[in-house]
Amino acid sequence: MNTFLKRILILLSIFTIGLFIYCIFVENIFEPRLSPKDTVKFELNDLELKVFYNRPYKKGREVFGALVPYNEVWRTGANEATTFETNQNLTIRGMQLPAGKYTLWTVPKDSIWTVIFNSKQYKWGVDKEMKPMWDPNYDVVDIEVPVNKLNSTVEQFTIAFDNSTDSLALTLAWDDVKVTVPLKE
Repeated sequence: MNTFLKRILILLSIFTIGLFIYCIFVENIFEPRLSPKDTVKFELNDLELKVFYNRPYKKGREVFGALVPYNEVWRTGANEATTFETNQNLTIRGMQLPAGKYTLWTVPKDSIWTVIFNSKQYKWGVDKEMKPMWDPNYDVVDIEVPVNKLNSTVEQFTIAFDNSTDSLALTLAWDDVKVTVPLKE
């Protein structure tokens, strides 16, 4: 083998080892995420809904009013911005949500939450200063929903679809709080 090929192989080997070490020690690619990704889907007849989000844990912390401040926009999860997709137009409390993909933002308060469907797609939920990347100019629907206090604690933030009473809803639950967003075709 000639000297040039040997040098190329050595450089590629060094680069590969360096990349592997970076992935292990800096990016922790083999460690489980602190707030795992999850996707929730709902299908009924021709309606298809999907939510992608990251699920932080309570871990003994005070959540609402502390970790997630009251009266401030929250990315509704952790890490990447939470997304909501619908293949059909929806009516949410009399407001039209056209078929498409949205980011989902909330403003938690003690007894009521504002839930916002925003048409802009954001790669991450917060900027370098940990401020929400949300731009209100792209809000399509925003509604207020009451807070339901739970008798038990939800350890990991959970988003789900509920159609148990033939009244489709999007639910968000964490700690001792649950909010329900009515969705109507």
